[in-house]
Amino acid sequence: MAQIRIDVDRPVGRVDRRIFGGFIEHLGRCIYGGVFDEGSPLADARGFRTDVLDAVRALAPTNVRWPGGNFVSGYHWADGVGPRADRPRRAELAWGTEESNRFGTDEFLAWCEVVGTEPVICLNMGTGTLDEAIAWVEYCNGSGDTYWASRRRANGHPDPYGVRYWGLGNEMYGDWQLGQRSAEDYVYTARRWAKALRRYDPGLVLVSCGRTGLDRWDQVVIDGLVSVVDLHSVHLYTGSSDYWSNVLAPHHAERVLGIVGALIDRARYEQRIDREIGVAYDEWNVWFRTKDSRLEEGYNLADALAVATFLNVFVRRCATVRMANLAQLVNVIAPIVTTPEGLFRQTIFHPFRLASAYTRELSVSTFVDSGTHAFRPAPGGRWTHRIDDLGPFQLLDVAATRDAGARHLTVSVVNRDPDRPSRARISLGGHQAAGPVVVHEVSGPAVDATNGPDHPGTVSERVREHPAGGGHVDIEFAPHSLSVLEISLA
Repeated sequence: MAQIRIDVDRPVGRVDRRIFGGFIEHLGRCIYGGVFDEGSPLADARGFRTDVLDAVRALAPTNVRWPGGNFVSGYHWADGVGPRADRPRRAELAWGTEESNRFGTDEFLAWCEVVGTEPVICLNMGTGTLDEAIAWVEYCNGSGDTYWASRRRANGHPDPYGVRYWGLGNEMYGDWQLGQRSAEDYVYTARRWAKALRRYDPGLVLVSCGRTGLDRWDQVVIDGLVSVVDLHSVHLYTGSSDYWSNVLAPHHAERVLGIVGALIDRARYEQRIDREIGVAYDEWNVWFRTKDSRLEEGYNLADALAVATFLNVFVRRCATVRMANLAQLVNVIAPIVTTPEGLFRQTIFHPFRLASAYTRELSVSTFVDSGTHAFRPAPGGRWTHRIDDLGPFQLLDVAATRDAGARHLTVSVVNRDPDRPSRARISLGGHQAAGPVVVHEVSGPAVDATNGPDHPGTVSERVREHPAGGGHVDIEFAPHSLSVLEISLA
């Protein structure tokens, strides 16, 4: 029998709700034909797909990042405000398309308000200028009798939007990025931008552009910007056509968060910075199949288990990661896929929804002894990262959270064994279970099972009650499954 020990009285940190964020970019059908679909019978008067709004509300992202992604490095925000008929159509160089600018700042912020989420705007540090960035902040947040604040009022929004979160560019290290820079050049430019933006609005939360912590970019950027930013970003996707590579690769994110967290701690110590600087893991997902300009990845059950493991990693590393953004929300490497007639929820929809709904305030220490898999990397993954040095890995991946009063406990368990169930005893660290456990199980007939328009529920969530009492819970986890347990404590 596998052993899971939950140390309820040993919190390892407070879970920041901002880790349940999303991301939408002007890429493929994410915006046009996804969140915004003018002329569709499923869209409201503003062009927002109402079925997408309902599905996104079910995911309950706490924040949504926009407008990119690679797109932002060629995006000039002023093209996307004012009467839609007057907005210019531009060549879009990141993805080789054309941008109509019919969905811009006011549409995005209105969409966020309808969804009930907080906006995160990424600034154009590729082809953009500092004046342009300050004007964007003024348009969103200005309350005075100034040009861009007045333009916002003339465009139908008299009150400031109050956008708090602003990213200082996207992946500026990459040769795929318009305006690619060296780390030193990026630091020089971003420091100037940060100081000027804070002079206009001291309440901004600024995010520096990070990588993965595994080369000198992050050390140079963290050392250079830790005194002027609030968060440092990480981008890392995983995925492989090999089952074990796919479901175990998110553990590489755990390593990355440890490294980047240590770089931040070192810089804060050396520069005597007493305020907290966290990590914004503002692009993450499973992504390795699609390589075209639409990026409409089809997800199976194995991918859902990988996504669930990512979310467990964020809970375990809550002392470091303060924001995270699943890339992306609709159509493009996404949990939600639209058709002209409606939408369906991909397999990865379910672990995100469960984590967003049931993760509690405090992450607590766990111990797992469930048998291990001696991992060896296999070819076939575009984003496969070396993790064999981290293994062997437990077959059960576990994260646990509780409320402040230690009366409610949530345990997230991913059984990565593709063939066998796992009988486990969950010990509650001296606490007693009160009443039955509510079990939310995500599974399907096979690890390669998918959802689609004609089979939307092949991989789905099943809810049941499981008897419990005393100081432990004995339970069997199905093969290739995610189980989220709600346990009341006496």
